[in-house]
Amino acid sequence: MKILIRAVGKMRDRRLDEVCAEYIERAGRHVRVEVNEVDTDAALLRNLPAGTEIIALEPGGHSWNTKAFGDYIGERMLRGTKAVAFLIGGADGLSAATVARAQLRLSLSPLTLPHRLARVVLCEQIYRVLSALRGEPYNR
Repeated sequence: MKILIRAVGKMRDRRLDEVCAEYIERAGRHVRVEVNEVDTDAALLRNLPAGTEIIALEPGGHSWNTKAFGDYIGERMLRGTKAVAFLIGGADGLSAATVARAQLRLSLSPLTLPHRLARVVLCEQIYRVLSALRGEPYNR
């Protein structure tokens, strides 16, 4: 399985970018993880592999704890899902048209997170659940 993180806008803060890169590198030991930065909301959906499950990060979406998130990823791995794409909008969030294309809406927190910080949280949680699924201790 491949995990795609698609985000509108560049990670301008070098420190946040380094944190994301570290978690992606660690997660990459378990599955292929790619981060793609795009300029527009419409570009988030372009060139996704066939059969990709699309998850829109949205306020008001499902609010999972880490175990539920891990169960979701683990189930997708067992089912042989080719790819899961997490979509992160820009400062104004995702368009209604983009959200409508998603199979699932996910909220990372009841708090409003800046889109760049949401990316860091998502990268960390992906690494955390992949480590747990492999029975490895979480490397802090």
